[in-house]
Amino acid sequence: MSGKELFLAYKNELDKYTPEQLRHISKGGVWSIGQMYDHIILVAHEYLDNVELCATADEEQPLGKTQTGEQLFKTGGFPPIKIRLPDEMNAPPNNSDSKEELRNRIEKLIERLEQWEMKVDAINPNHKVEHGGFGWLTAKEWYDLIEMHSRHHLRQKEELEGYI
Repeated sequence: MSGKELFLAYKNELDKYTPEQLRHISKGGVWSIGQMYDHIILVAHEYLDNVELCATADEEQPLGKTQTGEQLFKTGGFPPIKIRLPDEMNAPPNNSDSKEELRNRIEKLIERLEQWEMKVDAINPNHKVEHGGFGWLTAKEWYDLIEMHSRHHLRQKEELEGYI
């Protein structure tokens, strides 16, 4: 499933939640479903920003991925574990968007994914942007990371649905 297809599924799933379910926080340190949606949308845009930086880069980057990055791309996804970022990178996502606002944000994201879908393979693979954990990634790798990251959150979504 592509990142675009995954976000279409996320968009369609919004209809099954009431506004209360979307914002429900079951306990401290656990996100609501709405916060998880906010997170995956923001991260996807951040990764697309990096695709764009690769596309407009002037200099080639000889460095590559870290060992963790190599493993991630070799397996094609994140391991089936909970990943907690350091506190300074882990501010709680927005929990105030309505279903309609989230739907609109996803639609804009899908449009942006479609804009880059056909271009990403033509971007110089030596034009890279550094990821803090995975090393220097190409535009194609950043684009693919959107799907991997969003797919990783399907497990979280299932868990959060169990709390509502």
